[in-house]
Amino acid sequence: MFRESARRLGALTVSTVAALVLTACGSEGGTTDEQALVFAAVPSEESTSLQTKYEPIIAMLEQETGRKITFQNATDYAAVIEGQRAGKIHFAQYGPFSYVLAKNAGVDATPLGAFVEAPGDEPGYQSYAITKAGSSVTSLADVRGKSVCFVDPASTSGYLYPTAGLLAAGVDPKNDITAVMSGGHDASVLAVMSGQCEVGFAYDTMVDEVLISKGELAAGDVTVVWKSEVIPGSPLAVSGELEPVLLETITKAIHEKGNVDYLLANGFCSDPCDIGEEGRWGYTPVDDALYDGVRKVCETTKDEKCQ
Repeated sequence: MFRESARRLGALTVSTVAALVLTACGSEGGTTDEQALVFAAVPSEESTSLQTKYEPIIAMLEQETGRKITFQNATDYAAVIEGQRAGKIHFAQYGPFSYVLAKNAGVDATPLGAFVEAPGDEPGYQSYAITKAGSSVTSLADVRGKSVCFVDPASTSGYLYPTAGLLAAGVDPKNDITAVMSGGHDASVLAVMSGQCEVGFAYDTMVDEVLISKGELAAGDVTVVWKSEVIPGSPLAVSGELEPVLLETITKAIHEKGNVDYLLANGFCSDPCDIGEEGRWGYTPVDDALYDGVRKVCETTKDEKCQ
């Protein structure tokens, strides 16, 4: 099942990357003053409204840079990585693991900021393993022989950290379980609710807040049987191919104006104002060193994608 899911992912990635290359502006790497910039985000939900969650940030960046910025839909993590490596995506909202994979793949990108819930917070979150309420599974050690929903092979909280957790519990994620790639954190949780998977992995806010606020999950429907260590926040990475002056302008804008306080006060969104998939306050500055913890988990899991 795992290999079959991976083959499907590979086929999907090829078509998605082709779409990114065809629709993104310009036929060469890099960018000129006349070209539009492209913003993409790794998908955490199957929702088609992902673009609306970044509209306030995009509108602010358009005003600051004087450039048109288009949002590029992508159906998987690998498409965003390949799109930025090809010079077709200038802003990429990654997960921590997909950012590390992008750097490993030779993507010239700099992390500018990661989402936080409030000013002064440290950027970070957790991965949850969840079961349907009443399940006999009470820990990761119980998942042997079960169907398990991951999110995507490049997902931090939906794959990498769960893999480390399973190994620590004595479970071989390649041979001891039936692995299913759901494609989204919401899909992973809902697959548990529908019975497709007996266990599912997703990031904390998807379970605690997002699906409950949408009415797709009620408190008590699922049981959290495992929580990961704190994972560094998901970074917004900007292409190193941008002109230095433009890069400086973007960096300053994200650090000083990429937050709800500024966006609301200056008419880029209306109250209630929130940004990103998780409805966060805004970005706090980060650098590459923050993601060394993810690299250490890569060393633990020896996942082939980390190489």
